[in-house]
Amino acid sequence: MFSMFSRPVEPNWQGLKRCILRQGAPERVYNIELFLDGEVQDVICERFGLLAGLDRNDPFFPHRKQVIIQSFLGYDFVRWSLERQEWPLNYDNAQDTAPLSRQSGRNFVNMHRGPITNWEEFEAYPWPDPAAASTAGLEWFEENLPDTMCVMGSGGFAHFAEHLTWLMGYETCCLALMEQRDLVEAIARRLTDYYVVFMKRLLRFDRVKITWGSDDMGFRSGPLLSPSDLREFVLAGHRIMAQMSHDAGRPYLLHSCGNLDLIMEELIEDVKIDAKHSFEDTIEDVRDAKKKYGSRIALLGGIDVDFLCREGEQAIRARVRDTLEQCMPGGGYCLGTGNSVANYIPVDHYLAMLDEGRRFS
Repeated sequence: MFSMFSRPVEPNWQGLKRCILRQGAPERVYNIELFLDGEVQDVICERFGLLAGLDRNDPFFPHRKQVIIQSFLGYDFVRWSLERQEWPLNYDNAQDTAPLSRQSGRNFVNMHRGPITNWEEFEAYPWPDPAAASTAGLEWFEENLPDTMCVMGSGGFAHFAEHLTWLMGYETCCLALMEQRDLVEAIARRLTDYYVVFMKRLLRFDRVKITWGSDDMGFRSGPLLSPSDLREFVLAGHRIMAQMSHDAGRPYLLHSCGNLDLIMEELIEDVKIDAKHSFEDTIEDVRDAKKKYGSRIALLGGIDVDFLCREGEQAIRARVRDTLEQCMPGGGYCLGTGNSVANYIPVDHYLAMLDEGRRFS
């Protein structure tokens, strides 16, 4: 069982930002993750006694917990966003078979039919109001986050393609692009209006130093929607988000699963993302992506999730070393998984990945 990191790491959000902006070779390896499943967080907190002395009845216990676990693991940020925004969707539930399984099972958005399939349902849908979203967590971090850490504005944010297909259902959306294109356009416009207000409120907080949109647009062999439809209904929204973030002096990162080769040039040159996250070996190894795009954007993560699940510690450490040797020169690379720290990744494998990053020089 993994018991101790080989070297200490002090948070340094300015160094993380410089690394993402490719402002020279970083002084150390910077880590990044879209998120850690709650089950993984709980195991780590229990194993290392991270929450000793904290009052679990404190309304800001979750916020204190994030500061502690993120700094312990070597991250320079906490990931937070506006809160209390509900998007009613149609879900299917399945048993969670992960070693750290959640008793409630896993929820999956129903891809056949969503809550909006016609104009009547569009008008009746309880659209959340971004102006009414809670900023209590962001306010707490503004006052209490250590000066060495920042807030990564992320979570429930910039789901242009995802919300379009979730609200309609992927199959319904594909048909609507041919048969009810005006309805697709109306939903996309509503989403853009929502996220513009959302981003404005997010950027009012000085501790938010980086913004991170999350929007899965593809699968293994290509995008989920045609490039032309993505340009019209999805990339236009991300372009606005990136511009707003840049105008406020913050980098704009993009998480998107899938093969995006057909739109990568537009993401870089038109949308103007500063970094791309989510890499899967069966699609593109992050080391290859660094060679193709590393002079123009940062590449984030890329230690393949399937690899982390199946391989042993020595193979993981070797993979991390080789990735760092190829991706660290010049900056523009942060170490992390290819997607997120899911509850089916062995915790010791994840910690070995982080520890090898600490050893690298």
